[in-house]
Amino acid sequence: MHHPGEWAALLTAVFWTVTALSFEAASKRIGSMVVNLLRLIIGFCFLTVFVYFYRGSLLPLDATPQAWFWLTLSGLIGFVFGDLCLFQAFVVVGARISMLMMALAPPMTALIGWMVLGETLSWKSWVGMILTMAGIALVVLKRHTAEESNGGRRKVKFNYPLWGILLGLGGALGQAAGLVFSKVGMQGYDSFAATQIRVIAGIGGFSILFFILHLWKDAFRALGYRKPMLQLTLGAFFGPFLGVSFSLLAIKYADTGIAATIMALVPVLIIPPSMIIYKEKVTLKEAAGAILAVGGVAMFFL
Repeated sequence: MHHPGEWAALLTAVFWTVTALSFEAASKRIGSMVVNLLRLIIGFCFLTVFVYFYRGSLLPLDATPQAWFWLTLSGLIGFVFGDLCLFQAFVVVGARISMLMMALAPPMTALIGWMVLGETLSWKSWVGMILTMAGIALVVLKRHTAEESNGGRRKVKFNYPLWGILLGLGGALGQAAGLVFSKVGMQGYDSFAATQIRVIAGIGGFSILFFILHLWKDAFRALGYRKPMLQLTLGAFFGPFLGVSFSLLAIKYADTGIAATIMALVPVLIIPPSMIIYKEKVTLKEAAGAILAVGGVAMFFL
């Protein structure tokens, strides 16, 4: 197949679109923390069955200690920190705006690579970051009219809760750092087995949080809710199983920047189903902002 990495990245964007909509619905019913843990457990079950038939081994015991270290770190940062922020953002501002904030993940990835690995940024990269942030600002900011503002002055404020915007930024940062450490940890290792290691780390991290916050009762109670569990299972299949695995396939076979650019199409892909399924009203300004944000990502990398 020509361009396997690029096709894997495009499929990842589609999978993550389904995942975002599924997890938004489930998180609003049983809570984002519970969804985070249960979707990793369910995703791990899917992964284990697939890897057994694909590689003949239930667990990634053939991974090197170095791979375990970097992929575990990637799982803790990407799943525990990043997705903890992202899933709570689903509850606060919805999947569409949350995934728009995730368009900042590719520029953040490059910035981390610049600071940590000494990679250089071209002038197009800086322009791309500005365009991406401008597109996001177009969606999340609005101006008060003179009548609405104190003293007759126009003021800028957020269209959405600031807390939700910050959570979305945290999700983007977690994904960016997790992607960099995944690239370091794989080093030719199988993508699906690498995903298993990341998911194991995520399950461990959330399990510790559940003991600290006394949330295990909520997790067991959630198992009795049929509809949220179906939504969660659907999201786990397309997220921790297919989505994460294909994202690692994408960065394995394609340039990381190109793969991240294609995966950043989620904010645009999610607009039609948000309008159809959740009856969300998407303004022309919001659609233009999403396209501008993704266009900025494309210029940043291409």
